[in-house]
Amino acid sequence: MDWINSIGFIAASLTTASFVPQAWKIIRHKKVKDLSLTMYAMMFTGQGGWLIYGILIQDFPLILANIIGCSLTGTILALKIFIKE
Repeated sequence: MDWINSIGFIAASLTTASFVPQAWKIIRHKKVKDLSLTMYAMMFTGQGGWLIYGILIQDFPLILANIIGCSLTGTILALKIFIKE
């Protein structure tokens, strides 16, 4: 792996992992009242767009980061929609 891809993997890992604490907290406490539905809908849609773009240009770090990112933001979005507080 060259240094350019290394930078991509590191950046993708950090930005993607930033959603893990939020998702974990929601799953544990079942509280989503203060989360922005609009923000997570926009983030999920944007990550989906980046995923499609990554597939089209065959950029593995972009694809991997956005598969994981869509999974995490999609989970948070679904919990925001379906948990009734």
